[in-house]
Amino acid sequence: MKGLYFQKSSTNEEITFVFQERENLPVTEDNYVKLQVKACALSQINTKLLAEMKMEKEFFPVGREIAGIVLDVGNKVSFFQPDDEVVGILPLDSEDPGLCEVVRVHEHYLVHKPEKVTWTEAAGTIRDGVRAYTALHYLSHLSSGKSVLIMDGASALGMIAIQLAHHRGAKVISTAGSLEDKQCLERLRPSLARVIDVSNGKAHVAESCLEETGGLGVDIVLDAGVRLYSKDDEPAVKLQLLPHKHDIITLLGVGGHWVTTEENLQLDPPDSHCLFLKGATVAFLNDEVWNLSNVQQGKYLSTYLKGCDGEVVKWCF
Repeated sequence: MKGLYFQKSSTNEEITFVFQERENLPVTEDNYVKLQVKACALSQINTKLLAEMKMEKEFFPVGREIAGIVLDVGNKVSFFQPDDEVVGILPLDSEDPGLCEVVRVHEHYLVHKPEKVTWTEAAGTIRDGVRAYTALHYLSHLSSGKSVLIMDGASALGMIAIQLAHHRGAKVISTAGSLEDKQCLERLRPSLARVIDVSNGKAHVAESCLEETGGLGVDIVLDAGVRLYSKDDEPAVKLQLLPHKHDIITLLGVGGHWVTTEENLQLDPPDSHCLFLKGATVAFLNDEVWNLSNVQQGKYLSTYLKGCDGEVVKWCF
């Protein structure tokens, strides 16, 4: 049985993908599940994170978001039984690539797949679904009546976050990076409160949000990155599509929550003081926070998905 792996060159400049024969899987025991893979998503391989976590190796398995059918379960498995349809994310230290026929995975990394969701849809949305649910439910405590700004709403993360926010009864504002994205967002039902077109670089996100909220500011911001420096120090693309961190702080309401994907966010003392005066919070959305893989971390993924009763996947379409 073959699986797909990637290999970095000695200079770390080239990455090659190779199929390798895999040894037979060990006997399924304890809390492990043997799974026949029906679909696998190809997400970006974060080589920088692997280096930081001291998890670099010669060959690294490819494909971690999987959907499939349970073939066998260990004697301590409590959530699944053979023939169950499941979806999940393999941990960073998994020896098995998702791009193979059969994998062995701890049950805490899996959840039952909703019946009406296809294999491809489940594997393709599970990662961004968990990210969106984490950002809105756990990091910002979204509830009915809140106002939410979701940056780059036409992206995979943005689209799922918009649907989850609407499902919770929130008022949603979003940004669009192109005419096509703007038209896509305007066709959504329920309708968004406002779509801000930032493609030409002329729209003022902070002013638009304050106008939409009557000057109160939004309760929750989920960004897609921010500008940290002055115009002279930023690439042209970033200048056009991303708001400055000061804009985010300005449009944030009292007691607001800013959930950021910017891992190198730098806040100067005046920025911190402004957030302090507003009683606002900043939270970091780390893609891998649920997958730094010991069994305890795996329980987090299981809790997220089971706690929302499949809500993440059901509301992706």
